[in-house]
Amino acid sequence: MSALAEFLVAAAVVTGGLFLLLGAVGLARFPDFYTRLHAPTKASTLGVGGMLIAAIVDAFARGEPSVRELLVALFIFVGAPVSAALLATAAFHVKLRSVAPLPQGVTDTALDAGRRAPERDAR
Repeated sequence: MSALAEFLVAAAVVTGGLFLLLGAVGLARFPDFYTRLHAPTKASTLGVGGMLIAAIVDAFARGEPSVRELLVALFIFVGAPVSAALLATAAFHVKLRSVAPLPQGVTDTALDAGRRAPERDAR
């Protein structure tokens, strides 16, 4: 394998690993379900994409076809966003609320209606 191919493989693996690390940190640190769902879905897709680019470059450098890697990339890039959308839709339908407390003056009923709760007279 040439030095250029080795450099490209190493760069793709490091970049993919950083995206995977960022997704894991986002999963651990974000406060509610929806942001926890968003971070690993986007970052892991990019992270696995980096790993697949490294595998494709390695296969081309060795003179082997990389049909498997292309199929895995297709399934990852189609499957991850679809599964995240289905999880978010299911959470919305069961009215999964944020782990963080609601702001003052906002109730679950107001969230369902898409507006703020009426202000109460503070006499």
